[in-house]
Amino acid sequence: MGGGDVSKEMGGCSLAYRRGDQKLRKFVTARSTKFLLFCCIALALITLACRSSRPSAIGWVNSSTAVADRISESRKGYTLLMNTWKRYDLLKKSVSHYASCSRLDSIHVVWSEPNPPSDSLKEYLQKVLKKKSRDGHEVELRFDINKEDSLNNRFKEIKDLKTDAVFSIDDDIIFPCHTIDFAFNVWESAPETMVGFVPRVHWPEKSNDKGDYYTYSGWWSVWWSGTYSMVLSKAAFFHKKYLSLYTNSMPASIREFTTKNRNCEDIAMSFLIANATNAPPIWVKGKIYEIGSTGISSIGGHTEKRTHCVNRFVAEFGRMPLVYTSMKAVDSRNLWFW
Repeated sequence: MGGGDVSKEMGGCSLAYRRGDQKLRKFVTARSTKFLLFCCIALALITLACRSSRPSAIGWVNSSTAVADRISESRKGYTLLMNTWKRYDLLKKSVSHYASCSRLDSIHVVWSEPNPPSDSLKEYLQKVLKKKSRDGHEVELRFDINKEDSLNNRFKEIKDLKTDAVFSIDDDIIFPCHTIDFAFNVWESAPETMVGFVPRVHWPEKSNDKGDYYTYSGWWSVWWSGTYSMVLSKAAFFHKKYLSLYTNSMPASIREFTTKNRNCEDIAMSFLIANATNAPPIWVKGKIYEIGSTGISSIGGHTEKRTHCVNRFVAEFGRMPLVYTSMKAVDSRNLWFW
C-alpha cells in the first residue's frame, strides 16, 4: 500500500471519527437535557403532592405529629377564652370562624358589660355552633359574666375547664384553624410556657438615679433585633393553672394596678408565667387578620404606660423574670424552602 493510500485511509478514519464524535456529543447532550428536564418535572410533581397531602418529608416529623395528635386527644383539645366588649358583630364573626376548628373543645366569652348578653345573641351563636358541629360533637359555648369591668376578668379562674390548654384571644383577631392547630402542637411540646403569635420585648437601661430600669418595646424592635421576651395574651396558649395563679397567688396590688390603669394585664400574665418557669415564651409565626378597629395600643403614650407597667411589676415581683429568646416556631409544611 502506497503512502498516498495510507494518507487517504487515515484521513477517512479521522473524518469518520470526527463525525462519530459529533453524533456522540449530540446524543449525550440530548440525553442530558432530557434527563434534567425529567428531574425537574419529577421534583415539581413530588413537591405538589407533598403540599397537597401535607405529609412531612422527614420521618421523625411525621412521628412527632402523630404523638402530638394522640396527646391532644387525651387532653380533649383546647378552650377558647375570648375577651369582648360591646362589639357583637365581631363576636359573631369570631365565634362562627373558630367553631370550624377541629381541635376546639369549648368557647368561654369573657363578658364584663353592665347588661347580660341578649337572648337573640345567645340564640344566634348557639345556632352557629350547632350548624358547625362535627361527628356529633358540638362546641360548648359559655358566657362568663362579671359584675366588675376589669381587664383582670379575662384571666379569672375557671374551675370546671375540661382542657389543660387555654387559647386566649381578642374578639377582633382571626387566625386560620390550621395555624392554631400548629400553635397548639407547639404548646403541647412545652405546656408549662406561653405560646403565642404577638411577640414583644423589654430592654434594660442603666441610669445613676433609677438603678435598673427597663423600657417596653413593640414589634419593630423585635423585628430589628430578632429577640423577644414576652408574647401578648391577645393571641396565646397557656396552661389553665395560670388562671388560678393569676387570680389567687399573684400580688393583689398588680391586679388593682391593671384595673385602675386599664392596661398591662397581658404583661402581668407574661411576668407570672416567666416567674413560675424561669423560661422564655415561644413565638409562633402566623398571619393575623384583624377585623376590628384599632385598640388601646393606638392611644398616645401607650409605650410609656407599658414601660411604667414593666418597672412596676419588677418591683412587685422583686426581680425581672422575663427571659430573652430568639427562637421562632414556623410551620415548614407551608413553606417551599426551609
